[in-house]
Amino acid sequence: MNKFKENEVLWEEIIPGGNHWSGILRRGSALRLTDLDGGANVAALFYNREEKLERYNMPDTLKAQHTAFLTTGNVCYSDMGRILCSIIGDSVGWHDTVCGISDANLIDVKYGKANFQTHRNEMYRSGKDGLLIELAKWGLGKRDLVANINFFSKVSADPDGKLHFHSNNSPAGSTVDLRFEMDSLVVISTAPHPLDPKPDYKPASVKLSAWHAGIAMNDDVCRVFCEQNQRGFVNTERYYAC
Repeated sequence: MNKFKENEVLWEEIIPGGNHWSGILRRGSALRLTDLDGGANVAALFYNREEKLERYNMPDTLKAQHTAFLTTGNVCYSDMGRILCSIIGDSVGWHDTVCGISDANLIDVKYGKANFQTHRNEMYRSGKDGLLIELAKWGLGKRDLVANINFFSKVSADPDGKLHFHSNNSPAGSTVDLRFEMDSLVVISTAPHPLDPKPDYKPASVKLSAWHAGIAMNDDVCRVFCEQNQRGFVNTERYYAC
């Protein structure tokens, strides 16, 4: 596997805090997310580029790997039992999978109103609005908005079931590396996590860096993570063998 090297980057782009982005990542390519300021949140969704009805499935991803959060060695399953992407590197150690995204009402109540008419590009965007704007570019809409991953954010539950947001989970410079096992549509928002307690709307910027990583070998950390992942890789490879 080709690890991240600065001199092998295919392209880079910075997504300001509170903004959104979408694009196609091909099988064998990889994408590094870098938290530039500390405390970033990247709400992400993944879809099969060829058939967008196949998309990231949170319940299957967690159940197959016996986990409630994601880190190195974990993969993101589609609802067809195939692997859209794998986490091949992670300096953080915990990425939230269950808390969803902010909506316009939550943003208004928590931070106040700041729309485009009054604040232009400094407007307060919600995670939901950002993802929907990007989905619309690909012919998708509200019905395609499924449970997402919140990269860089950590939320744990206490014995009583109360959720706790960990504010210092991702210091500036933190990274997570995703290798794509399928040609995938990637949709992201950098709006604040819905449980982030900060009183001001100041979401962190995130840098995207793409490179060619190749496909998973037999001893790949994600393939050998568990037996279900081995089956998931076989299902994905059969899809492309056809």
